[in-house]
Amino acid sequence: MTNNANNENNSRRKVLGGCLVLALICPLTACGREDGAAPRPVTTRGTLLADEQAVVALFEQSAPSVAYITTETVQRGTFGGAEVSQGAGSGFVWDSAGHVVTNFHVVKDARKVFVRLDAGKPIEAEPVGGAPEYDLAVLRLKTVPKNLRPVPVGSSRDLRIGQTVYAIGNPFGLQRTLTKGLVSALDRELPTANFREVAGVIQTDAAINPGNSGGPLLDSAGRLIGVNSAIRSTSGSSSGIGFAIPVDLVNRVVPSLINRGHAPLPGIGVTPISPDQVARAGITGVVLGAVGRGTPAASAGLVPYNPQTGGLGDVIVGVNGKPVETLSTFVGELERAGINATVELTVRRGEKERKVRVKVIDLRA
Repeated sequence: MTNNANNENNSRRKVLGGCLVLALICPLTACGREDGAAPRPVTTRGTLLADEQAVVALFEQSAPSVAYITTETVQRGTFGGAEVSQGAGSGFVWDSAGHVVTNFHVVKDARKVFVRLDAGKPIEAEPVGGAPEYDLAVLRLKTVPKNLRPVPVGSSRDLRIGQTVYAIGNPFGLQRTLTKGLVSALDRELPTANFREVAGVIQTDAAINPGNSGGPLLDSAGRLIGVNSAIRSTSGSSSGIGFAIPVDLVNRVVPSLINRGHAPLPGIGVTPISPDQVARAGITGVVLGAVGRGTPAASAGLVPYNPQTGGLGDVIVGVNGKPVETLSTFVGELERAGINATVELTVRRGEKERKVRVKVIDLRA
C-alpha cells in the first residue's frame, strides 16, 4: 500500500508539473482550458484618403534625395590638446554630378564630411564652395552613386502665406523625418555672417529641430522652395517658428559655388563701421569707415568718417526710399536690388540730406 501510494503521489506531481509547464508556455490555455481573450479580428482599413496618398507619394519621391550629413571637426581640448567632435545636419542632392547642398554652418571648419543617401552607406564628400553670407555650402560626393535623384527646383517668388509645406531632414539624428506645416510668413530677414542678412526668408510652422539644418523645404508638388536654416526657440527645439532660405536665392548662389567656389557679394565699395560702435554712439544709419578708390561709392562722392578730425562724414539712412537704420537692413536692400542694379541712397551729412544714385557691384569680382 505504501508503494502504491508513493507511485500515485509521484504520478500526480508529474501531471501537475506538466500543467505548470504548459501554463508558463501558453498561459491562456493552461492544461487545455481557455482562460484568456483571443486577439480581436483586424478591421479592414480601405484605401488612404486622397490627401494622405499625395503626402505618402511626395515623401517616397523626395526622401531618396535628402542627405544625412555627419562631420568631424578638430577642436582645442580643455587642457590644450586636440579633440575630435562630431556634428550632424541635413542636405539634398542638387544634380546628377554628385553635388549636395546644405547650410554653411553645418560643414563649417569640418575636417571630414560624410553623406548618407537613402539607406546607403556613408560617402565621403569634399567641399566645393561656401557662402557664409547666405549660410549655403556645396559638397561633392567622392563616389557618385548611380541614379541620383536631384530635388526638383521650384520658385519662392510666388509663394503665398497659408500654403502647405513639408520639411524632410534628420532632426536629432533621426533620419528621413517628414514634418508638415504652412508658410507662416514671407519676406523675413535672417542674420548670417559679417553683419549681413538674407532677405526674403520663408517662415514656417513645420517642425524644424537641430539636425534639420540644410534640408529641403518642399511645396505640395514636391518642389524645392527653400533650405531649412534656423529656428527661433528658447529651448533649442521647435516652437513653431522656423526659417528657410528662399529657393530663388539658392538657385543663384549654388551655381556660383559650383563654378567658382564662392558666391557674388553685392556692395558699393564701402567699409562700414561696426554696428555696435554706431549703436553705442546713438547714431541711426550706416556710418562709413572707408570708401574704396574707383568704387561706385567713390564715384558718388561719399565721404567716410575722419578719425583725425572726428568728422562723421556721410551716413546712409535710406535705400530706394526705404529707411535704413542698421547695417543689416542696408545689406539686405542691396541683396534685393542685385548686382548691376542702380540704387538710390539717402545720405545724411550733418543736418542735410541728399539723394545719390550708386551702382551695385560684386565685391568678389
